[in-house]
Amino acid sequence: MKKFYERYKHAIPLMVYAVIYCVWFAWLERKVVNPPFIIHMKLDDRIPFCELFVIPYFLWFAYVSVAVLYCFFNNKQEYYNTCVFLFTGMTVFLVISTLWPNGHHLRPYAMPRDNVFTGLVAHLYRMDTPTNLWPSIHVYNSIGAHLAVTHNPKLAQNKKIYIGSLALCISIILSTVFIKQHSMFDVITAFVMAGVMYAVVYQAGIVATYQAYRSGSKRRRRVRQV
Repeated sequence: MKKFYERYKHAIPLMVYAVIYCVWFAWLERKVVNPPFIIHMKLDDRIPFCELFVIPYFLWFAYVSVAVLYCFFNNKQEYYNTCVFLFTGMTVFLVISTLWPNGHHLRPYAMPRDNVFTGLVAHLYRMDTPTNLWPSIHVYNSIGAHLAVTHNPKLAQNKKIYIGSLALCISIILSTVFIKQHSMFDVITAFVMAGVMYAVVYQAGIVATYQAYRSGSKRRRRVRQV
């Protein structure tokens, strides 16, 4: 058990945050019924509804999960980078949704067609209310998942995986507006937040800096004890 714990103890922050996020988000979904802040851009009205994009929208759940799990088992440093990137953005989203309850009126009143894809969109609409949207976590986490791929040498050097990840990332981002789950404002602000966090996590190397600080502190304590 001790060996197992030492080998996989880096899963603890992920599990703890998953519980915090799910509870907080579920509370927001129940609380925010008639949001005072309605998000809308003129560009939203020019984007057609396309139910086919519901497929990449649902693939987001697997995409982000697989990226995190790959890092968890194969690259602990990149796992921490990915977690810091994702958790920070998701927390910002929760705080914004709490302080500025928001929503949109973009969803079609009736499905323009009757097929399996519109059926999936209708099912999605029933599960997920058009509230708590800004910035889009679907967009932000897709960028985070692709960054995880690009910063894992084995994955980045595999052209099929790299191109597939990029294509899926782009299609998920497009899906958020084509199935009317998000306004372009949500997408743009998600990109801005991702750009800031990319600079902090990957360019400034905040995780590596923190780890070096902790290692130095431990060494100094050992020296003082001796």
